[in-house]
Amino acid sequence: MPLDRTAPPARTAATAGDPRPDDPGPPPGPDRSGGPGRTDGPPRPDPTARPRRANAAGLALLGYAAARLTGLAVLLVAAAASGEDPWHRLMGRWDAVWYTRIAEHGYGHEVTLPNGAVHSDLAFFPLFPALERALSAVLPIGAAPAGLAVAWGASLAAAWGVYAVGAHVAGRRAGVALAVLWGVYPTAFVQSMAYTETLFTAFAAWSLYAVLRGRWVQAGVLAVLAGLTRPSAVALIAALGVTALATAVRERRVTPGLVAGVLLAPLGWLAYVVYVAVRAGSPTAYFDVQAGWGNSVDGGAALARFVGAQLTGPQPLAGVGLLAAFAVLGWAVWLCVRQRQPLPVLVYTLGVVAVSLVGAAYFGSRPRLMMPAFPLLLPAAVALVRLRARYAGAVLAVAALASAGYGAFTLLGPGPP
Repeated sequence: MPLDRTAPPARTAATAGDPRPDDPGPPPGPDRSGGPGRTDGPPRPDPTARPRRANAAGLALLGYAAARLTGLAVLLVAAAASGEDPWHRLMGRWDAVWYTRIAEHGYGHEVTLPNGAVHSDLAFFPLFPALERALSAVLPIGAAPAGLAVAWGASLAAAWGVYAVGAHVAGRRAGVALAVLWGVYPTAFVQSMAYTETLFTAFAAWSLYAVLRGRWVQAGVLAVLAGLTRPSAVALIAALGVTALATAVRERRVTPGLVAGVLLAPLGWLAYVVYVAVRAGSPTAYFDVQAGWGNSVDGGAALARFVGAQLTGPQPLAGVGLLAAFAVLGWAVWLCVRQRQPLPVLVYTLGVVAVSLVGAAYFGSRPRLMMPAFPLLLPAAVALVRLRARYAGAVLAVAALASAGYGAFTLLGPGPP
């Protein structure tokens, strides 16, 4: 599916010739090559360019916020009908409890399960609970509400970054659609929880945008923060490294900024892995901790066993449904490749998908783990903006309601997201 090229942009080292819709290109008119029609002085900038970009970004944030508020409203209604506490479901269960405990007491808590498995809080990266602790220290709220506030604020920053990447690659209209589609992703209810997905996606999206604009140091700093937030930052680190190598080979030179950005990128992730190693006295301690949670890297063997068990179990249609879901995922990845997304965006997307599939994690969490791979939705965003506005709006409204209903059903159910 070709990208929307209605607003061709300038080249940058990272995009390797891909257009950037924010740049209107040279203005029409007199010959600027030095011939008879040349005029003196540089062309005057278009005073409406920046407001148009600001309006598009505002529309993206408004659409995203509307989608998430719809999800929250449906949850509140469903919780009231079932006698449940919706706020407890958003900030007082599953991983949110571990982040709150770390924010309040630091690391050092372990739980031993009946089967002998040990769940250690060292499996959770430090930046989110640190922000919880900092916010609860300056506001009259506890760590759990502070975590919800951090996640909600980060969700807006993430939606803005998702829009920025989409607008850079495929035009402002596609950027708006991409931000809203990310807000109606099937497991987008997690974006309203005290979880790290929104914070990580914010850092990742803005880091990718910085690479697309050739701002390597900024991209590296944001990658450091992403690496202190989630282990899936390895996908972002790989994206910066591969793009830097391709840029150096193509341009036959290496700039100080590029080197600095690439060297900075892995420091956050490495710092935490080293911290766990020193604390536990073992160089493989972090990976041992993850294995205790059942999250060891097995190349997808656990996933294959799970799908096989569904196919041969009492409900084989569930296994068929899983195969169909993987087919849709493969199709989405193929569309991203066919769309010729910029190298950093494509490597990041493939990396997040791979990290989500090669571990032995609980199957139900995999769609959530894949949610930061927002460029998977870019082909759909480009297709959506080609529809009439009322049809596109109807599609997004139906998707928002479906996502809200699924979110309420999941959050009020017994299983973790």
